[in-house]
Amino acid sequence: MQVKIADLRSSMQKNWPTLACPSGNGVGFWTHEWEKHGTCSESVLDQHGYFQAALGLQKQVNLLQALTSAGINPDGRSYSLSNIKSAIQETVGFTPWIECNTDTSGNSQLYQIYLCVDTTGKNLIECPVFPRGTCGSEIEFPSF
Repeated sequence: MQVKIADLRSSMQKNWPTLACPSGNGVGFWTHEWEKHGTCSESVLDQHGYFQAALGLQKQVNLLQALTSAGINPDGRSYSLSNIKSAIQETVGFTPWIECNTDTSGNSQLYQIYLCVDTTGKNLIECPVFPRGTCGSEIEFPSF
């Protein structure tokens, strides 16, 4: 995979890094993203096109900016799940799915935000289905 996206690597490290501990160079994370999500788009986008489209969407939809503009910051405090969803929906125009995980104290914390795109990989759409899983009504936004 590294050769196919070599020209995107520095942009991906800046805009789509892995936040896993211990942190790596991102290749394992991006490989996982391609294998789990990107291969579904292979009939329209090759691997390079998939990652290029993802980076384009990230520039178009800055989720961190949407949250911080609504006063929701990665500071370890708890925020209302409905406020998080509303902040994103107001900014991007589509309903997000919020996935949580549990920290060592048993608190629900923001883990992933899902938005859906059309088959071109360029336009957001309403998600036809959402993943399983739930969050509590109050969730922490961990610092990173």
